[in-house]
Amino acid sequence: MANSRIQKLLGYLRPHTTQVSLGILALLIVNAVGVYIPLLIRDSIEELRIAFAFDQVVGLIFILASLMWVIRMASRILIFGVGRRVEFDLKQKIFQHLLTLEPSYFSTNTAGDLINRATSDVDNIRRLVGFAVLSLANIVFAYGLTLPVMMSIEWRLTFLALAVYPVMLITVRLFSDKLRTQQQAVQEELSNLSELVQEDMSGISLIKIYAQEENERRAFRGLNQRLLSANLGLASTRNVLFPVIEALSYISLLLLMWFGSGAIARGAITIGDFVALILYAERLVFPTALLGFTITTYQRGEVSIDRVESILTIEPKIKNAPDAIALPEPIQGELKADRLSYTFPDAKTPALQTVDFHIHPGETVAIVGAIGSGKSTLANVLPRLLDIAPNQLFLDSSDVTQIRLPDLRSAIAYVPQDSFLFSTSLKNNIGYGAPGSEQPQIEQAAKQAQIHSEVLNFPQQYETMVGERGITLSGGQRQRIALARALVMDAPILILDDALSSVDNQTATQILANLSTGVDRKTVIFISHQLSAAATADRIFVMDAGKIVQMGTHSELIQRPGLYQDLWSQHQIEEVLH
Repeated sequence: MANSRIQKLLGYLRPHTTQVSLGILALLIVNAVGVYIPLLIRDSIEELRIAFAFDQVVGLIFILASLMWVIRMASRILIFGVGRRVEFDLKQKIFQHLLTLEPSYFSTNTAGDLINRATSDVDNIRRLVGFAVLSLANIVFAYGLTLPVMMSIEWRLTFLALAVYPVMLITVRLFSDKLRTQQQAVQEELSNLSELVQEDMSGISLIKIYAQEENERRAFRGLNQRLLSANLGLASTRNVLFPVIEALSYISLLLLMWFGSGAIARGAITIGDFVALILYAERLVFPTALLGFTITTYQRGEVSIDRVESILTIEPKIKNAPDAIALPEPIQGELKADRLSYTFPDAKTPALQTVDFHIHPGETVAIVGAIGSGKSTLANVLPRLLDIAPNQLFLDSSDVTQIRLPDLRSAIAYVPQDSFLFSTSLKNNIGYGAPGSEQPQIEQAAKQAQIHSEVLNFPQQYETMVGERGITLSGGQRQRIALARALVMDAPILILDDALSSVDNQTATQILANLSTGVDRKTVIFISHQLSAAATADRIFVMDAGKIVQMGTHSELIQRPGLYQDLWSQHQIEEVLH
């Protein structure tokens, strides 16, 4: 697993190899100069006895220290810049990958958690490839260049100074698993909190209608308290680990000073050597103390790599077949099902069972039935929002599973039950499916959807902002805007999945009449509980328990005993009562 994470990390860095290499080279130069300065100081101390020009040495040290500062800043800019570029790449990659996944993925993975992974976890990876890479490279160079020089001066004192470092590494190792577990707990609690905030902001009207502000406040406080506890647990572990590491690093310095003074007295080393050893030991204190922070950053980054990769490694269940074909032009809009069946994952009974139908080009077909009879499942199957087996559903005689997804979905305009609108203008919402649509096209689609006259009454007309998810509009207005959006696409097939449920029967009937007339008639599939509107369709399919149990025109079905006759009788009673 650890090797896998390192491979992923190297994969993130690979596009930026040149910049990383330059940053690491700059660190190597900084450490090389840092090793040379104590030697220069040692030699100058020895030369003081013969009236050496000490001011020249001071000037040289100042120049070298300034050079170190400039090069170190360059290394930080280069490596931290790589961290930012990796952050950009990952966010882009995650978003693009999410767009390839089927809607069912988002029903089992909450938006709050996905947003947290694409922000907080990616930020942790940025710190890993920036701060951690910088620190680890600095530690390697500091030890790799400093230790040989210390050994050449006095190997016994060097070993003595480093005697406590194995204890330090063991301490870090003992804490590493706990840090990783606690960091994962923090990320999960942050995801839970993000999910609650996202849901409450989306459902703020419902919260106010039912006066549940206090309950939501308590729920937020509970999750926030759990996040606080997780953060405090992580902080307490870090607050124990880091001082221990720092204390151990300073013990080495104290040992060096204690035994080094005796070595000077015996004549084993000179005063200049002793000063150089102290400077070298002190030079290793900061990288060693920083090791704890680096380990924590790495632990946090490991957890975040796992959480991000768990998204990126998900394979889309619905994708182009290896030998996918383009949809032949011109598209007629003929649909045919041959023993079409579909069962949801983990479901015991099929949602669709051996469905057969043949819808002719330009035909308007209404699909009616009780809730749960399979109407919406059928609607989702047509544009392949659900994954079906081959050779069951055909568009213009082509198997839909073999048609390239962009071609298939550009041929079908689909208005689902949930009339989702973006937080932008009415014009942008209507023109979403056909970017670059001109104002006359927008208005023509709005007229067909019976919403144009109402838009003209808005203060800014088509430039009116609809608010998040269209909160400023009524349910019927949202549905008709969504319908206009589908009509702008001018696709040969139009699917309305109970998309006019908030529109009155008269308006719904008029909309269907608009769609069913004209030279360029569309193939319309109208799923609805509004039987008076469905009755105007060319044919009606009646569904029950995942099957089409009746087919025919309205006049034929009301004369035939069966489910449609029962539904129509119930509809007439409701009309009388209203």
